[in-house]
Amino acid sequence: MTTPSEKNHNKHLDLLQDYKIHLIKHIQELEKLDKQSEFAKKWNETTIKERKEELQVIDKILKNLIRF
Repeated sequence: MTTPSEKNHNKHLDLLQDYKIHLIKHIQELEKLDKQSEFAKKWNETTIKERKEELQVIDKILKNLIRF
């Protein structure tokens, strides 16, 4: 039987994992737009970089929380 804190922990891990998947899809969409337009490439350059950095942070958090 899981405790309330374990349920809460798992719930938050699931939410973080869902957000990670959302970010991956968002980055893929931005990169697809980059291939279609030079203007979009310049426009999305910093956004893609920031999202990839955010994705790295989320990965680190997930790896550390799973050990919990």
